[in-house]
Amino acid sequence: MTTQSSYVEPGEFKRDTNYIDTRITADGRDGYPVEPHRYRLVAARACPWANRTVIVRRLLGLEGVISLGLCGPTHDKLSWTFDLDPGGVDPVLGIPRLRDAYLRRFPDYPRGITVPALVDVPTGAVVTNDYARMTLDFSTEWTAYHRPGAPQLYPEPLRAEIDEINAVVFREVNNGVYRCGFAGAQDAYEAAYDRLFARLDWLSERLATQRYLVGDTITEADVRLFTTLARFDPVYHGHFKTNRSKLSEMPVLWAYARDLFQTPGFGDTIDFGQIKTHYYVVHADINPTGVVPKGPDLSNWLTPHGREALGGRPFGAGTPPPPPPEAERVPAFH
Repeated sequence: MTTQSSYVEPGEFKRDTNYIDTRITADGRDGYPVEPHRYRLVAARACPWANRTVIVRRLLGLEGVISLGLCGPTHDKLSWTFDLDPGGVDPVLGIPRLRDAYLRRFPDYPRGITVPALVDVPTGAVVTNDYARMTLDFSTEWTAYHRPGAPQLYPEPLRAEIDEINAVVFREVNNGVYRCGFAGAQDAYEAAYDRLFARLDWLSERLATQRYLVGDTITEADVRLFTTLARFDPVYHGHFKTNRSKLSEMPVLWAYARDLFQTPGFGDTIDFGQIKTHYYVVHADINPTGVVPKGPDLSNWLTPHGREALGGRPFGAGTPPPPPPEAERVPAFH
């Protein structure tokens, strides 16, 4: 693997949020109509932003119409790579690097090569890497291909509240852990740390009396918070110095996260081994030795959570998704 990128920035970390905003829609207004078997979702189990798309695809039952390509947990300066596949080549796209799909559409693509990305299989060109829009479009544009019993993850009456919660959670939690980990100055780190834990305390208060973030069923808001919480103890607490307390020491959030983890479609997408490898190996300027810690013990994710007492119906009037396809199953963790 070639030299890794540098992640720590002088002062405060600022995320580049300019993504390819092309959309795949039912009416095809951007030139990419919803069409089964035409698009491939390229993700990585290590990445929290990509993890969201894998969860939503599972919950809605889109596995049969949008194929999944998985990059390995590490990457170099150039691109995520398909090193988990035979010969290091994606078996559908025929490329060794996700970068190849970006350059197929944008020969001078100036930004980082990110997952998740949706790729147009016939042309081999990337369509979009706008992960926030991607999952909403799975819910709203791909309805003709949802499985029977698919949940309403973005129900119209709750969209304004979901959007509001998502914006706060992104700013203070999803991206907040990165502002801690990639801060290049003490004051920037401490400000990010204080903002992160203030918001986690606020979320604990909100979730103390309701099972899910918005309404009484799982929504897009829960998916977005879950992927950060799942990485909190394995990597953020130590690697990103978010160490006021572990998730397992925050009773409400810990029970909430376990409730979701034990819900079909959530925990069965989590690969703790790949998550730890990614953060501790790729972020070489934070962890120059590349040593991946053995701990923590993660078997506690399967302990009873007691959140059923708050009521709520995980899938509303719908049903849980079936087990993932054999080729997409995550190895059991210990």
